[in-house]
Amino acid sequence: MRYPDPYRKMPVSRVNPESDPVDTGVIAGYRLRPEGITVPVKKSVTDETSGNNLGAGSGPMSGTNPENPDRSGVSWVTPEWLEAHLHDTGLIVVDCRQNSHAYFTGHIPGAIYLHEGLLRMHIGGIPVRWIPAGMAQALFRTLGLGEQSPVVVYSEGRPKDGLAGAPGDGLEAGFVAYSLVRYGCRRVMILDGGLEQWRARGLPLTPDSGVTSPSAFTVGIPLDLFIGYEECVSVGDHEDVVLLDTRPAGWYEGQGPWRKPGHIPGAVNLTASFLMDPEIPTLLKPVHEIRALLRERGITPEETIICSCGTGRTAATVFLVLKWYLGYPDVVMYEGGFTEWVSHTENPTVTGKMPR
Repeated sequence: MRYPDPYRKMPVSRVNPESDPVDTGVIAGYRLRPEGITVPVKKSVTDETSGNNLGAGSGPMSGTNPENPDRSGVSWVTPEWLEAHLHDTGLIVVDCRQNSHAYFTGHIPGAIYLHEGLLRMHIGGIPVRWIPAGMAQALFRTLGLGEQSPVVVYSEGRPKDGLAGAPGDGLEAGFVAYSLVRYGCRRVMILDGGLEQWRARGLPLTPDSGVTSPSAFTVGIPLDLFIGYEECVSVGDHEDVVLLDTRPAGWYEGQGPWRKPGHIPGAVNLTASFLMDPEIPTLLKPVHEIRALLRERGITPEETIICSCGTGRTAATVFLVLKWYLGYPDVVMYEGGFTEWVSHTENPTVTGKMPR
């Protein structure tokens, strides 16, 4: 399965945030090729054609060097880079730790707070779908985001000192970064190592809240980033397609919180945390270690990679690493994940370590 040039303009349906509150145009935006493989296209809530691109398929970020972030899509920056650019005009820093009390205790100067839970909601029979375009547009305008404005996102793993910190796993930043790009932000950066590395370098924290200013953000959803349920079903058995399941091994192999145990038939397990430093869950492992880990599992740039998990949350981090850190040319998200798969009660699942 090979997707078309993301630079190509293709007609799409207009989406009205008022009359289409559940954003059905996201799924309607897919077009079928004659051989039955879906071609993702882009849409905007205001335009019937879209020429915007996020650098998809353009190779890895600038040498995967966090000192020199890419200017399009998603890249990773060091604490030193952020400190040097903290007062750049237009730069927005987003603290997305799960516990808002952690923000009150201390955060990077000027940072605003965004809880990941605002980005998804219950739609239809699925409790964790990404929010409709109109809601995202209102949220992003309130936060003061701009399509071309640089945004740095950071989180923090579980603090070892018992500080009033995040009860999360450190993967919030990846999820929020993916969501920002999903709705049209073009320059998103993740603070590699998160607040742990910022603290370790003795850089300043403040309890003073950042201040937002309203913006005129316009959502533009690049549909080449993800596929829907029907698309996942139609390509799952293709030899050149690898379906990743980024949930913990215990859930992949056996019973998790879902109605059925195991995983989607054919899915290969790659736990998202495997890509991160075991001591600092917000810090990526060295690129050579990540490449070796992927090769062991047969995950190569020659394949089309579909990233999935339970609800899309941990898969987002793996997706970003493959697409923008390593520059894999054909990688997409299956946002519905195992939750959507088992909502179709007739679908089989597989237990154990093997994909099938």
